[in-house]
Amino acid sequence: MIGAITAGMMNFGSLSVDFLVVAGGGGGGSAYVGAGGGAGGLRASSQNQLIAGTTYTITVGGGGAGGAIYGGAGTNGVNSSISGTGLTTFSCSGGGYGMTATAGSVTTVGSGGSGGGANYLTPLGYGSGNTGGYSPVEGYRGGGGGPANTNYGSGGGGGAAGVGVDGTATTGGNGGPGADTYNGIDFSAWLSATSSGFSGKIAGGGGGSTFTAGTPGTGQNGGGNGSTATGTAASTNSGGGGGGSERGGGTGVGGNGGSGLILLRIAGDITATSTTGSPSRTVSGGFTYYKFTGNGSISF
Repeated sequence: MIGAITAGMMNFGSLSVDFLVVAGGGGGGSAYVGAGGGAGGLRASSQNQLIAGTTYTITVGGGGAGGAIYGGAGTNGVNSSISGTGLTTFSCSGGGYGMTATAGSVTTVGSGGSGGGANYLTPLGYGSGNTGGYSPVEGYRGGGGGPANTNYGSGGGGGAAGVGVDGTATTGGNGGPGADTYNGIDFSAWLSATSSGFSGKIAGGGGGSTFTAGTPGTGQNGGGNGSTATGTAASTNSGGGGGGSERGGGTGVGGNGGSGLILLRIAGDITATSTTGSPSRTVSGGFTYYKFTGNGSISF
């Protein structure tokens, strides 16, 4: 938690600001047996000194598209970041796409902030997480694919707080869990104060699909559910991964990944001197929050 703003801090022309940055989630794979998309990377940081009069650029990554009809992998989500003079760019990586299989071939793995799940052709070929190489990690790997028999369950996408679940012969893997803390920073109250929802956690993976008689995986904390038909899209501004798809005849499409989110928190009742991108401003519990759901800028 940051302390109250003092006159001394203002004399030095800086303001202490906390960040939560979530990237866009990866799209789910399509039929056959598409895997869940990985969540966008998630990172938080406290007591960042922003220089008065400087404009800081806010980039909120979009979610990746779900796989197209008949054997298309999803696409990766887009990175999110905050940048500006005096601040080392603070960013996280878009989520990895869910894999798919078609005509006996297989796509490459979908690595990202959190990794996309694998299909039955490459049971251990899940996408890796934390492609930004951050410590602590921004997200986790996707789940492995089930065996090539029965209902061919695909893996769930990785989440910001844990790996995607492996598929089995009869079930698609659940998405990995989203997070409410990062590096000791508990941001669950931030999500509540800004009406961001997602049950106090955000950036969960998408569920993997199965053939018709199987049980698809469930998306977590904003991630979309897997389906024996069309995969479910992740929630908007959740950074969640899209759900994997399956449908007889190969007509199912994967669910889209969720767009990202950036929150700024400042102690006291503080009003920015200028903003673009129409962020919301909330004062709650002794803090001011600015929530960006799309690209913009802010200065103090």
